[in-house]
Amino acid sequence: MIEKTAVPDKNQIKSRFPSKKVLIRPKAIIECYTEIPCNPCETSCPFDAITIGEDINKIPTIDFDKCTGCGICVYSCPGLAIMNVMIKNGKAYFKIAYELLPLPKVDEKWLAINRHGDEIATCKIEQVMPPKKTNNKTALITVSVEQPYLYDFVTIRRAHE
Repeated sequence: MIEKTAVPDKNQIKSRFPSKKVLIRPKAIIECYTEIPCNPCETSCPFDAITIGEDINKIPTIDFDKCTGCGICVYSCPGLAIMNVMIKNGKAYFKIAYELLPLPKVDEKWLAINRHGDEIATCKIEQVMPPKKTNNKTALITVSVEQPYLYDFVTIRRAHE
């Protein structure tokens, strides 16, 4: 499917997630589906939870037992292909990389967007971590959506005014 549409199908997406009981704590979800020469996620992970190996063209794998959900790999991924996910009280919490301005503000309602670019729900901005360095333009935004959107949500869009 991804070869024709550039969008992974539901089975490919679910294959990147651990079981829901593992997601009671934040975990990195790596959505790399094709081999490309890239390894910042592996080299940036202070817990050795991400493995690519000597051939940097390989698709990264993650050891969810080692992953703490710290978010360093989310910042490090040049393809914005990593997010942190946690489930709590019927909601899915996503920490995503975000590089547009203006940044959202805590408690704002934004649109939840799927991998096709479609609006799927309303989400709440829970936390905004601005870029850490002047040369890094990536902010980390934590949003909450209803848990049924766990495998659909990928990013946010400002609601039309």
